[in-house]
Amino acid sequence: MNSEELKSIQAPLKELYRDNPESALVTLKSEGRPTKGLSCKIGTGKAISEAGLHPATGGDGSQLCSGDMLLDALVACAGVTFSAVSTAMSLKVEDARILAEGDLDFRGTLGVDKTVPVGFKEIRMTFLISSVESEETLNKLLQLTERYCVIYQTIKAGVTISISRKEL
Repeated sequence: MNSEELKSIQAPLKELYRDNPESALVTLKSEGRPTKGLSCKIGTGKAISEAGLHPATGGDGSQLCSGDMLLDALVACAGVTFSAVSTAMSLKVEDARILAEGDLDFRGTLGVDKTVPVGFKEIRMTFLISSVESEETLNKLLQLTERYCVIYQTIKAGVTISISRKEL
C-alpha cells in the first residue's frame, strides 16, 4: 500500500468522524475462559490463545504469560502505527524491528512483600530501523508513532478500569 491508497481509504472515515463524532466511538472486546489448569483461553478474534502462569510464579512456560501478551500488544500496535505513519509520509524504510521489554518484581505478584507494587516497574521500547531517511525525518516518524499508538498511549496515560461481577 502506498501513501495515496492509505489516504483514500482513511479520508472518508476521517470525514465521517469529523461530521459525526459519535460514530468514531468503538468498543473493543476480549473474552477469556479460565480453565482448571491455572490458565485462561482467550479468543483473539482470529485464533484461540491460552495464557498461564509465568514460570516465575509457578508456571511451566508452555502457555503465554499475560505480561508477554501485553508487550506483544504494545509491539503489534506500535508496528502497525509505524507502518501506517511511514506509509502516509511516503518514507523509504527498508526494514524495521520493534523490541519491548518490561521489568516485573514477582514478589508483589506473589504477595511475598506487600510493599512491592504488582505490575511492570518499567517498559522500554526500541525501534531498530534501516532507512535512507534523515535523522530528523526518522525522529518525526517515531514521534508520530508514539502519538498515535493506542496501546502505548493507554499504558502511558493510565486508564480507569472497573471490575464487576455478574452471574454466568
